[in-house]
Amino acid sequence: MKKTVHKLLLATSLLTLSFYSSQSAVNTLSKEQIEAKKKAVAEEKAKLPKPYHPEANASLDIKKSIDQAKKEHKNVMIQAGGNWCIWCLRFNDYFQKTPELKKIVDDNYVYYHLNWSPENKNEKVFASYGNPGDKFGYPVFIVLDENGNQIHTQDSGVLEDGKGYSLEKVKDFLTAWTPKK
Repeated sequence: MKKTVHKLLLATSLLTLSFYSSQSAVNTLSKEQIEAKKKAVAEEKAKLPKPYHPEANASLDIKKSIDQAKKEHKNVMIQAGGNWCIWCLRFNDYFQKTPELKKIVDDNYVYYHLNWSPENKNEKVFASYGNPGDKFGYPVFIVLDENGNQIHTQDSGVLEDGKGYSLEKVKDFLTAWTPKK
């Protein structure tokens, strides 16, 4: 009986080890596969519009956005990120090409792309909003009311779906932070 239990434990251990070894092999990409993925992302980035402007005066632009929002009774939506960030470019492209989302944005927000890049990290601006990129990565969304008060910070990761974004999740996010009219 004792030998049977030992054999059973040994067999279970070997099966477990074998399973995890095979999973590790499946999850490891070859150098060629990694390079192919990098190339595909670079090609995708090249085709997408570049909405971020490292040379911009972000403080002044955000102040102008707040002034416009106040006049139009809208909130300000700041999409923080950079032209280097594939997920930032994908989000911009997605909402621009999705009429339902574009309408929500156009009707309720003054939209601004806040640049974070090696050329211009906009450190003072980001610090004034609690450096959300450090916590959530990019893109990250900062919602201001028409008076410029920060009312929400949104992690974009929860809006993702596969290699893109979920229509329902993005719609729910945008709708939740529209100005109360």
